[in-house]
Parts: sequence; structure tokens; C-alpha cells
Amino acid sequence: MTKIDILAIGIHPDDVELSGSGTLLRHAAQGKTFGLLDLSRGEMGTRGTAEIRGAEAIASAKILGAEFRETLDIPDALFEHKPENWLKIVGAIRASRPEIVLCNAPDDRHPDHGRAAKMISDACFYAGLEKIETFDNEGVRQEKWRPKAVYHYIQDNQLDPDFVVDITPFFAKKMEAILTFRSQFFDPNGETPNTPISGKDFLDFMEAKARVFGRPIGVQYAEGFICSRTPGVGDLFDLV
Repeated sequence: MTKIDILAIGIHPDDVELSGSGTLLRHAAQGKTFGLLDLSRGEMGTRGTAEIRGAEAIASAKILGAEFRETLDIPDALFEHKPENWLKIVGAIRASRPEIVLCNAPDDRHPDHGRAAKMISDACFYAGLEKIETFDNEGVRQEKWRPKAVYHYIQDNQLDPDFVVDITPFFAKKMEAILTFRSQFFDPNGETPNTPISGKDFLDFMEAKARVFGRPIGVQYAEGFICSRTPGVGDLFDLV
């Protein structure tokens, strides 16, 4: 991993693409760098396999222009909020030293999302504690690092956002990245089991949700986020 501006984390390989990739594309266009971190391989999903989803994730990362994409191999669905797991996240945060972390929704239809949100948010705090030790791949002790902000992207449940980001110029590229996950989403020729996200109506829902988030600020498409703590602004004109 290299030093980046934004680290986008998801418990499943397609979480970031679905709910935060437009925001990443917008900031990349402004010269910011970002990396992707999948906590699990999504191996417990109804469709696809860990290997298939891993290949899809790499293809998506190339489309988005991520500096890196890493997987921590935390068990899908079976993970617990315990040091064995959150220390891996601490190590990744210290290795990439992001200013901002994006992560799962605090409450969602899939129970993994809310549990991961809490574990990631806590790991961001623990990463700033000197006495919690982690080591890089060479066995060198990592220096502490705490991101300046943690923002939760909104997933399936329609939660009220604390702020939204205009992604109108980047919506088509976002959808292109989402559709690299062919094992998970709509394929008219597919013969795999149906799931709540595999029908064309789910892609229509994705567009409708982006329009709903965009409407209050007068744009076509937006993504919504929830703050883990009260944000501060230095300039009222930064707010729409």
C-alpha cells in the first residue's frame, strides 16, 4: 500500500462500487488519490465464488483508477468485532495513511454492513493509539495514524444523509464499475440463482436512489454519507 488521500473500505468486494465509487471518481478528477480495501472475499454470497469476485474486484479497481485494492480475508458473514479482525484494519490504515475513510452503512438490510461499519470506525480510532502495536510485511513496527474523518456511505436502506456529493459527471463510470461484478448483478443470459440484487430492477433502483440524493441540491445524481462525528467547516461557501 502507498500513502493515499481516501481509503474506501467494504466488508464485501462490491460495497464501495455500489455506494461510494462516484465520490471516489469525483475526487480523483480533482487530483486526490484513493485505495480500496475489501475486508472479506464475499465467499458466502449466493452467486459467484471468492475467486470470481476477486477477479471482478480487480477489474473494477482498474476502471475506477484506484492506487491499490487489497483484501484482508476476514470471514464473510462469520466475522466478529475482535482484535484478530480489527487489528488487520488498523494495519491497513497505518500502511496507507488516509486522511479520510469511507466505510459501510451503520444500519442496513445486510447485517454484515452495520457490524462492519462499527468495526471499521473503531479501528480508525485504535489506529491512532501509540500502544496498540502492528507490524508491516517486513516485521517493522508501524507508526500510529488516525484519519481525520470517517464517513459511512449509504447502502440498501434509505437512511437520511448528513451530506451528499454530486456525482452527475461520473455516474456512467460508476455503473460501468458496478457491472464488472457480473456474478452479482443483472445478466439477461445468466442462469445463476436470483437474489434481491440480481434483477434489472435493482440497477433501476440504484439510479433512482442517486436521483433522490441529488434532488435536494439540484443535481441529477448524488451519493449520500453519514458522519461518525460532527464535521467542521472553515468556509460557509463550501456548503451548497
